[in-house]
Amino acid sequence: MPADKFPPFPAARPRPEAIPAAATGEGGPPILTVSGLNQAVARMLERNFPLIWVKGEISNFTRAASGHWYFNLKDDGAQVRAVMFKGRAQYAGFMPREGDKVEVRTLVTLYAPRGDYQLNVEAIRRSGVGDLYAAFVQLKERLEREGLFDRDRKRPLPGFPRRIGIVTSPQAAALRDVLTTLRRRAPHVEVVLYPTPVQGEGAAQRIANAIRTASGRAECDVLLVCRGGGSIEDLWSFNEEVVARAIVEASMPVISGVGHETDFTIADFAADLRAPTPTAAAELAATAREDWLAELRGHANDLTRALRRSLTDKAQTVDWLSRRLVNPSAYIQHERVKLAALQTRLAHATRVPLTRMRHRLQQLATHLSHQIPDTAHARRDLLDLTRRLQGAQAARQLRQRQALAGLATQLELLNPQRTLERGYAIVSDRQGRVLHTPAELAARSEVTIRLAEGSAEVGIASVQPRLD
Repeated sequence: MPADKFPPFPAARPRPEAIPAAATGEGGPPILTVSGLNQAVARMLERNFPLIWVKGEISNFTRAASGHWYFNLKDDGAQVRAVMFKGRAQYAGFMPREGDKVEVRTLVTLYAPRGDYQLNVEAIRRSGVGDLYAAFVQLKERLEREGLFDRDRKRPLPGFPRRIGIVTSPQAAALRDVLTTLRRRAPHVEVVLYPTPVQGEGAAQRIANAIRTASGRAECDVLLVCRGGGSIEDLWSFNEEVVARAIVEASMPVISGVGHETDFTIADFAADLRAPTPTAAAELAATAREDWLAELRGHANDLTRALRRSLTDKAQTVDWLSRRLVNPSAYIQHERVKLAALQTRLAHATRVPLTRMRHRLQQLATHLSHQIPDTAHARRDLLDLTRRLQGAQAARQLRQRQALAGLATQLELLNPQRTLERGYAIVSDRQGRVLHTPAELAARSEVTIRLAEGSAEVGIASVQPRLD
């Protein structure tokens, strides 16, 4: 809230509830103690001034051993004491310095023991950071959606860079730090400077042009984009979109070393690797020569030990093989003896089972011969039984033929046909029923008479009873 818009102090006296009861005189105006007065004023200030943002310049900044911050906030016409307690200060994100332009979110109060009017700071930020930080977040989110910060896009740094490029200002202290670090760690590496202003009007476009120049020449293995620390306004050139896109499009890996460890810029997210400081960027770009030499010496020692161990093992193997090596003729004679022994064993192994099988076969043949019965007597009995069976069968057949002939003769005598041939006839009615007596006949009926050589239909004129 602007100073000219603050509500006026009330003209009335302190409220009665704010006055200690013991300080009230009898029959006259209340008498206040200094502590009571200060407490009443403090409560009045806290009631009438809510949390507000106040802008000013830091002066007389002190960080107490307890972690609390004490400082004055001033402008061209006035100043006011301020305190920021440890619980709030630890979330500030930066350490204020003399002369910093800041904005504080504060509660207006009064420190009663000394009667000092002061600001109890809840939050602090650099002056103008609100708009700049909003622009920073907006650009970061947009470029992140486009994929400029994807981890898969990041390129690995070369293991043995021969030439390192540096994009920074020739007058920057960061350049001296980088060159000193590279000269100390890797004096064999060539350095190419691509000079450019790192802050001020048009600095972002000139930084991007320097990066594109280095990319187009393609004469470096890795590129450092760096500058020293400063306020967010000083580092803002590295938060421009043109710089981020130039870093992404570079033909070599890019290390960003901008500001201090707590400073983050859009260039840090777009680069293949972020270093907290320019010096750290130089250390990441080139491994110290002594480290490489020490590693090479270690590898050489390991290789020497491995070679010696291998030679020792091979020598022992040769000694062992030489002890096993014998004269070829002696070896052949030895193998011949082994072959003769194997041949004897083979013959024995073949002959013994064969002899055993033959003996077993002979035993089985003898046993079989004892088990075969004498069939000569049985053959004679069988022959006698065969002759007797044939004779009995022939006699039976003769008797059966004779009986059959007698039965045939009897059957022939009983054959009706033979009776008919002797002059007899068979009379039957129309239903085929054989008639035996005259009583079965009726006048004017028809009967069938069967003769020896045919039949005839005869009508009955009359029927005579039987005459004795």
